[in-house]
Amino acid sequence: MESVKRWRAGWVYPTSLLGIYGFLSTVKPLEPFLIPFLTGPDKNLTMEQVANQIFPVWTYSYLALLVPVFLLTDWLRYKPVIVFQCCALLGTNAMLLWSGGVGFMQAMQFVYAVVTACDVAYFSYIYSMVALQHYLKATSSCRTAQLLGYTVGSVLGQLLVSFNLLTYKDILVLTLVLISIAIVTAVLLPMPRTSMFFHHSGEKGGGLTEEGNDNKNTPKTGKVETEGTETCEGALTGEDIPQDTREDPREDDGKCGESSPSERRGCCNTLQQLWRDFLQCFSSREMLYWSAWWALSTCGFNQTVNYVQALWEHVEPSSNFTIYNGGVEAVSNLFGAGAAYGVGFIQLDWSCWGELALGSLSGLGGAALFAMVFSANIWVCYAGYVVFKSLYMLLITIAMFRIATGLSTERYALVFGANTFTALVLQTVLTSIVVDSRGLGLDIVPQAERIEKADHDDADVDEGAVASEEVVSSSCKVVCHWHSSELKLRND
Repeated sequence: MESVKRWRAGWVYPTSLLGIYGFLSTVKPLEPFLIPFLTGPDKNLTMEQVANQIFPVWTYSYLALLVPVFLLTDWLRYKPVIVFQCCALLGTNAMLLWSGGVGFMQAMQFVYAVVTACDVAYFSYIYSMVALQHYLKATSSCRTAQLLGYTVGSVLGQLLVSFNLLTYKDILVLTLVLISIAIVTAVLLPMPRTSMFFHHSGEKGGGLTEEGNDNKNTPKTGKVETEGTETCEGALTGEDIPQDTREDPREDDGKCGESSPSERRGCCNTLQQLWRDFLQCFSSREMLYWSAWWALSTCGFNQTVNYVQALWEHVEPSSNFTIYNGGVEAVSNLFGAGAAYGVGFIQLDWSCWGELALGSLSGLGGAALFAMVFSANIWVCYAGYVVFKSLYMLLITIAMFRIATGLSTERYALVFGANTFTALVLQTVLTSIVVDSRGLGLDIVPQAERIEKADHDDADVDEGAVASEEVVSSSCKVVCHWHSSELKLRND
C-alpha cells in the first residue's frame, strides 16, 4: 500500500493518466474521411458549403474562446477544463452523428472550437504537476500519446472504410464509446492544489516529483490532492521557498481550494499580474524566436490540416479513387510520434543546436508543403503531407520544451496561450480574406495558391528572417563552443 502511495505521489502517475486520456480522446477513425462524409449521402453538403461556410466557423470561434478558456483554465486549476473538453468532444461527435444541414454543422464547428481551445489545459496541467528535470520526458510522452491516438484512429478508420466493415455513422458510435472511457480517465486525474494566478499560495506553481528525487537542490512547495487519498507534498522548480513554510499535509484535510483573504486577488490585480508576467516571459530574445516560430508554424499547420482533405479530393476525387487518407494520416502521425518521443532521449545541448535545427527543418517542411500544393499527383501530395506533419510534430515538441525551461517564472499556460492566440489571429486574417464566402471565397486550388503566395511573401520577412537568424545564431554558437573547447584542450 505504501508503494502505491509513493507511485501516486510521483511524476509518472499523473503523466500516465494524462497520456491515457490524450490517447483515447484522439482516436478519431472518421476524421481522415470527414470531407467524404460531409459531402456524401449522409450529410449531402457541397464542397463550397463545407470549405467556405462551415470550416471557417472553427477558426473564428477558436480565436474568440481562447482567452476566456485560458483564464478559466487557471481559475479552475486545469483538471475541470480537461473533463469539460472531453464532454465537448462527446457533443461534437454526437452532433456529427445525429444532426445535418449547414446550420447544425456550423454549431458543431463551434463546439469543436471549445475542444481545441481547452488544449491549453493539457500541457499546462502536466507542467504544474512535474518537476523541471522531467519536463522533456513528460512533454514527449504526452505528445506521443496524442500522436499514437491519432495513428490508431487513422489506421482503424482506413481498415473500416477500405473493407466496408462499418458505415461512417457506425464509426461515430465507436468514437463516442472511446470518448466516454476518456471522460472516466480525466475524472481520475489528480487535482492540482494551486494554479498560477487565481489560486496561489506565494509560490509560483505546484507539482509532483518522484520519491527519492536525485536532484537535492529542487525546492519543494505546494500540495496536490489525489482522488481518494490524503494530500501529498509536491515539488517544483522556481523561486526558492523555505522548507519550513510548507504546511503539514495532515493539517490540510477538507481545505482543498481554500485560500486566506490575503491570497485572494481581484480580477484587475490578476490581469495586471498577467501583463507583468507576459512582459517578463518575453523579455528573452531566444523566447521571442521560439514563440515567433510557434505562431507562424502553427498558423500554417492548422490551415493545412483543415483543408488538406479538400485538396486531396480535388486532386483525386474519392468517387473514382480508393482514398488512403487514413493510411496517410497514420503514417504521418506514427513518424511524428516517433520523432516527438525520441527527442526526449536525445542528449543534446539544445541551447546550442536547437536554433540550427529549427531553421533547417522548417525550411525542409516548407519545401514539402510547396511540393504538395503544386503537384497534380496524389501520391506526391500524400508524401509531402507526411514530411510536413512529421517535421512540425518534431519541432513543436522541441519548442515546447525550450520555452518551458527558458521561462524565468512558471507561466507556461500564459506563454503557450499567447503563442496560440497569435497563431489564431494570423489564421483568422488568412481565413477571412481567402477562405470565407464573405471574402474571396476561393476554391481549394486558387485558395492554396493564394495561401502559398502569402506564405512566400511573409516568409521573406517573418519566418524566413527568423529561420535565417536562427541558423546564423546557432552556427555562431557552435563555432564559439568548438573554439572554447579547443582552447581548453590546449591549455590542459
